[in-house]
Parts: sequence; structure tokens; C-alpha cells
Amino acid sequence: MVKDVKLEGNFVALITPLDKNLEVDEDGIRKLVDLQIKNGIHGLVPMGTTGESATMSHPEHRKIIDIVVDQAKGRVPVMAGTGSNSTAEAIGLTQYALNAGADASLLISPYYNKPTQRGLIHHFTKVAESAKELPICIYNVPGRTGRNVEAATTIKLSKIKNIVAIKEASGNVGQIMDIINGTDEDFTVLSGDDSLTYTICTLGGKGVVSVASNVATKLVSEMCEKLLANDFIGARKLHYKLLDLFGILFIETNPGPVKEAAKLMNLAGISNWYLRPPLIACTPENSDKIKKVLQDLKLL
Repeated sequence: MVKDVKLEGNFVALITPLDKNLEVDEDGIRKLVDLQIKNGIHGLVPMGTTGESATMSHPEHRKIIDIVVDQAKGRVPVMAGTGSNSTAEAIGLTQYALNAGADASLLISPYYNKPTQRGLIHHFTKVAESAKELPICIYNVPGRTGRNVEAATTIKLSKIKNIVAIKEASGNVGQIMDIINGTDEDFTVLSGDDSLTYTICTLGGKGVVSVASNVATKLVSEMCEKLLANDFIGARKLHYKLLDLFGILFIETNPGPVKEAAKLMNLAGISNWYLRPPLIACTPENSDKIKKVLQDLKLL
């Protein structure tokens, strides 16, 4: 039986605190989880792209999932990133997340090796079959992976019982509309791009996996709540209020700018906002631009 979990609203793509030796800061992760929940987050997503999963070892990946599940203590759902460009590795991480008590899996499409649509269907099907109790959210981000998960592919995969959602970061609104129109009512489409959350939700999407929520949790959660309540005018005001933040957090490669913002804000009293190479800290010029946006939003 598939776990009953509501993948709607504002799910934060958690950044991962790293100390000056680039080791995982467990205490920092726990503080960050508590702050997110205190500020009204609807769900937590550790070990996605924003969590620097690509430079984490498998033991670190599993450790971070364990920490977040333990600290959340069931207060909000945990949708753990468990993807890989190797189907066998994705199966292993997804099964681990299920056994660790995660509420769902965020499963990025295989990157670099660029499978065909048939290959994508085979990959997602095999992973879903390996952890039948765990709800799976496909993650489509062709700008990172080099391969788009086409609407027809998503629609076909949505018929698998535990593939219940997609995080859509293709930027292709036409494709997203085709997915919403072609899937059953209980299949959830989440925005994978903060700046498109308003648009996607007015078309029938149910929320976002948000980078900006790391530093503006209350505002993004409020926007999502208004969208889900069909208060499109109120949500639109918040969308435009946050628009500069949505943009500035991608002035350099994610999660560099959002970690810079966290450092400037002294977020949760955590000082360990280092990045794993090949990502490096933002330039001083870009840091000043990030600071200005945070000040305008009264986050500093």
C-alpha cells in the first residue's frame, strides 16, 4: 500500500550546511529543519540539487536523509532526493529512503547519459517497483540533465500507482499544461522554478519545490496557501514582491546564491555555508546584489 502523503504547497529544496572542512554540519541541518517548520513550511526536500547531492557520497546522502527525517519527527512530510543516472543506484537510495522513514522520493531523471523516452520509462518504472510503498515525485530539469521528460512520458508514468507527482523545471508552460490536462486529478504537478509557481498553480499545479523558501519561507508559503485557496489576486501580489528574490538566487549557479543569502542573514544562527567544489562562493559584486534584494524584502 502506498503511503498517504499530501505533496502540496511549499516544499523547500533544503540547502546543506557544510563546515570549513566541507563536512556535513549535522547540528546546522537540525537547526535549519526546525526554522523551516517554525516558519510554516509544508514539506522538506533534502538531497535535491540545492542540497548539493551531486557532490555528496552515498554515505553522506543517506546520513542527511536520516538527519532530516529524525529532526522533522513527522511534523511535515519529508520528500527525499534519491535520484541517480544509474538505475541501480537510484533503486538503492530510494529503498534506503523508504526504510529510513521518508514520506516520498524526489527522483531526478537520469543525467548525462541522456536515455530515450523509452529508457526514462524503464528507469522510473524499475525504481517505482523497487519501493512500492513510497510515493515518487519525478523531477524533470532538462537544463541540468540534458534530457527532457516529455509530457507523454509523464502521463504514461502517472499510471503507476506510486508515481504520484512531478516537479516540473523544464520552463515549458505548454508541456506543463499538457501534463496537467492529461493526468488524473490525483496526480500532482509541482513547480520546479520559483518564478513560475504562480503560473503553474493558476493552471492547476499544487505548489512548488522552492529554493527561495530557504530564506523567505513565510512569504513563499503564504503565496502557495493563497494559490491553493484560489486567491489569485493576493498570491499575485506576493509573486511580484518575491520576483527579484527568485531571480537573484540564480545570478550564479544554484545553490551558491542562496547559501550566500543564508550567510548574509545568519540564517538559524548557522555560520557553515561553504560550497563543495566545483561550486564556489559568489563574487563580492553579486553578494552585494543579493544583499540589496534581501534588504528590500526586509529579510536583513
